[in-house]
Amino acid sequence: MTEGSAPLVRLRPVTEQDLDPLDDMFNDPDAIGEYNWGGFSDPTKWRRQWQENGLLGDSSVLIVDLNGEPLGFVSWHRVPTSSHAYVVEFGISLWPRWRGKGYGTAAQVLLARYLFAHSPVNRIQAWTEADNVGEQRALEKAGFVREAVLREYAFRDGAWRDEIMYRMLRRELP
Repeated sequence: MTEGSAPLVRLRPVTEQDLDPLDDMFNDPDAIGEYNWGGFSDPTKWRRQWQENGLLGDSSVLIVDLNGEPLGFVSWHRVPTSSHAYVVEFGISLWPRWRGKGYGTAAQVLLARYLFAHSPVNRIQAWTEADNVGEQRALEKAGFVREAVLREYAFRDGAWRDEIMYRMLRRELP
């Protein structure tokens, strides 16, 4: 990566070697991050889903990678909007040492390009907690538009939290 250029990250399918670190991430509040921590979960979930479909199905996951080193992951799923249409909602989580360095922004741009290139979807959206200023900046740098504030939408850490919805339409892809 040179100064002033976008981080040289790529997205790739999840491999078997990625499964244990993903399981660990989801069962460590510090690793998954305060805004993604929802309590302990099934430690075999990732492995079972990977064996079933490689984590490329109704809910899909790709690893964010920098020169062969996993930085975290992006995930997405379809949300029906009518009997014949859907939008895609996505999320991202990077391991703590990779946060705040621009890799998340780069990964979100790559994911938007991938989804628009390989599906007929016209709208991609993401939600983030109102206090998650870093993710809001990353989404905006990636070209997403802040669209709505949903009051007391999500429950985390004993309290109802406001969520902010961001969107990108196909014609808005940078």
